[in-house]
Amino acid sequence: MPLLYDPLYIVLTLVGLGLTLWAQGLVKIRFSRYSRIGVRSGMSGAEAAAAVCRAGRVPDVRIERHGGFLSDHYDPRTRTLRLSPDVYDGRSISAVAVAAHEAGHSIQHAVGYAPLGFRSAMVPVTNIGARLWMLPFVLGMFLANAPAGSALMKLGVLLFAIVVLFQLVTLPVEINASRRAKAVLAQTGIVGTSEEARGVEQVLDAAALTYVAAAAAAVLQLISLVLRTTRRD
Repeated sequence: MPLLYDPLYIVLTLVGLGLTLWAQGLVKIRFSRYSRIGVRSGMSGAEAAAAVCRAGRVPDVRIERHGGFLSDHYDPRTRTLRLSPDVYDGRSISAVAVAAHEAGHSIQHAVGYAPLGFRSAMVPVTNIGARLWMLPFVLGMFLANAPAGSALMKLGVLLFAIVVLFQLVTLPVEINASRRAKAVLAQTGIVGTSEEARGVEQVLDAAALTYVAAAAAAVLQLISLVLRTTRRD
């Protein structure tokens, strides 16, 4: 039976997709809500990111405007913080929260936070796994009566397991970056009121849920692939 017609695969994939869409919707709602509330310090996201980097003793990070909505990320290869326009120029709770979170990654890099280094090292092989896993798996299903069929399916599972491992390693990296961001924002006074602190918490917690949902969806898909391979054997 082709993979896309497997009921178990379809059910687990839909559950994972539902979790992912819910988490993405929540982060958009909260970002939109708190993007309408300014911070008392008057700082833009770019200024807040720079202040967090200084407080974390990471002065040599470049901060650039980057196209897209919530496309913010830190590139450890070039020590560059790339912030989306709404975050780079925004002077809201949302802008400051997201910018500080990305600056938290630069602090992780500076102190040698091991999970960040491991995740960065995994990127090339994860990209290969994400692009190629389905080819051997589906080919193995069509070669059900051939000895090579089982081996191909297991190769596909192994490649996809690398993707799942990357998602799982990402969780502590993102949670730790948010924790560092919240601490520095409070210590430096960039976030000075309880309402601002609550808003930062809401935005960053919603963002963290997107990574939890992505990891859960990947694990569910891996389970379905393993069960399919087991049934084949």
